[in-house]
Amino acid sequence: DLASDVGHFFSIMSKSMSRSRNEIRIISADHTGITVSNLERALAFWRDILGFAFSHAAHQRGEMAEQITGVKGAEIKLAVLKTPGGHKIELLEYLAPTDRKRANLRPCDVGSVHVALLVHDLDGVLERIATTGWEAAGKPQTLKRGPNAGKRVVYVRDPDGTTIEFMELP
Repeated sequence: DLASDVGHFFSIMSKSMSRSRNEIRIISADHTGITVSNLERALAFWRDILGFAFSHAAHQRGEMAEQITGVKGAEIKLAVLKTPGGHKIELLEYLAPTDRKRANLRPCDVGSVHVALLVHDLDGVLERIATTGWEAAGKPQTLKRGPNAGKRVVYVRDPDGTTIEFMELP
């Protein structure tokens, strides 16, 4: 009968869809990669100013670098730092190819990303980073509603255009 056939069809489709949803299993986020113009300057900020622990450095080039990134002729110096919560920040300075572009994306531009970091003293952080070329995009605001209500937040940007959101706990 038609009702039985339709029910059977939806039962099969439901099982098929749940199986296909289960084929991709994200375990956790490993790191956030940020392309920088000067690895040493970026390290001085992330390690020396923010206090992230240096994990390791690497130099990648050749076919492996090309295959990972999809960038022909890629040569990359990189350093990985660990945040206090364990998340890693990977800083990448591309030495090649030579036709690299500098993006100046605003937070509203498609493709823009940011990292949000929790801090205890937002005003102190802003004072400290001001000496390193990072600038607040605006003035800290206190969120009034939602799961982050009570947190003071502001975006900051470095000379390369990298955006970080600092969030002060209430």
